[in-house]
Amino acid sequence: MDILRGLRSHSGHLCTMAGFAGYVAGWTVLQRRIGRPRPASPGPWELSLIATATFRASRLISKGTVTRPVRAPFTHVDGAGGPAELNETPREEVGRRTVGELISCPFCLSVWVVATFIGARAIWPEGTRMVTAALTALALSDALQWGHSALAAHADH
Repeated sequence: MDILRGLRSHSGHLCTMAGFAGYVAGWTVLQRRIGRPRPASPGPWELSLIATATFRASRLISKGTVTRPVRAPFTHVDGAGGPAELNETPREEVGRRTVGELISCPFCLSVWVVATFIGARAIWPEGTRMVTAALTALALSDALQWGHSALAAHADH
């Protein structure tokens, strides 16, 4: 009975893992159906773009004030986080908790985002490269904004 109780308490996470496996399989099936060859492994430059874009997209989706409506059915706002970010906790209702955990955690969400970029790269390499380059530029712009704000605050003291 302890095993069954343990499975029930983790059923949301088990469903999420199964959903992720299906999601990745879906990208593979789509690639084969449209007849695209298997892409070469990304080189260091492209891997850097994908990694940085994954970081930025994951934070934007999971923490951004502008993306709050996407998270609203699954989370409660705890308060302000970083610049233009919110800290949130998952709702306790059945069916919402696991989604709330996933969608409000940039680390959890990044697994799905990187799978999306890798899958999209196999099907639409040029378009995916443009999106990852844009998100990388956004991440670098954010870093410059934070650096400027820190320098301005330091200059005021």
